[in-house]
Amino acid sequence: MKTPERLRIAVQKSGRLNQGSMDFLVSCGLTFAPNGHSLILPCQNFDLDVLYLRDDDIPEYVSRGVADFGIVGQNVLAEKEFEPKILKKFDFGKCRLMIAAPADSVIKTSKDLEGERIATSYPKLLTDYLKKEKLEAAIIPISGSVEITPDLNLADAICDIVQTGTTLKAHNLVPLFTILESQAVLIESPINKQAKAKFLSKCGIN
Repeated sequence: MKTPERLRIAVQKSGRLNQGSMDFLVSCGLTFAPNGHSLILPCQNFDLDVLYLRDDDIPEYVSRGVADFGIVGQNVLAEKEFEPKILKKFDFGKCRLMIAAPADSVIKTSKDLEGERIATSYPKLLTDYLKKEKLEAAIIPISGSVEITPDLNLADAICDIVQTGTTLKAHNLVPLFTILESQAVLIESPINKQAKAKFLSKCGIN
């Protein structure tokens, strides 16, 4: 008897998309044992494994077919310049990539960014925006904690994901304008597998 083909779906290991992603899988009728520290979680009632990854790595795993599906933010796909097949847009993970500056800053409009320093975890998207606006500014790539850079005089403004704005307020930053609207999406690898149709049917996706 042939062993059933086992699928893999990549979800964010921790962060704002993790709970929504797992809630979606559970809503599809999939069950999982409590997870400890393993980065691979087998489904108990379907031939599927959940891969817990950094959100930045999910597009790579899916594009290479290591993961058959992935749940990731559109902001990550745009920064990675990855255009996969999007099967579903979710109601969770909604956020905006925004330019923000200190409340007492002279930066109030996009034109005020000319010649300034902007810290960001999204250098590609920020570069595209500045080019479109015909602006010259110094881009400072930062992996995380972008909000503290103006306080430390590393940057004059930031370009970062904003969900509620609470973190910006805590650092006396004011959101100025939006570069990208984003939400969580379900993406599919380009590798054909018969088992994919069964999974999508179980989750009500045609």
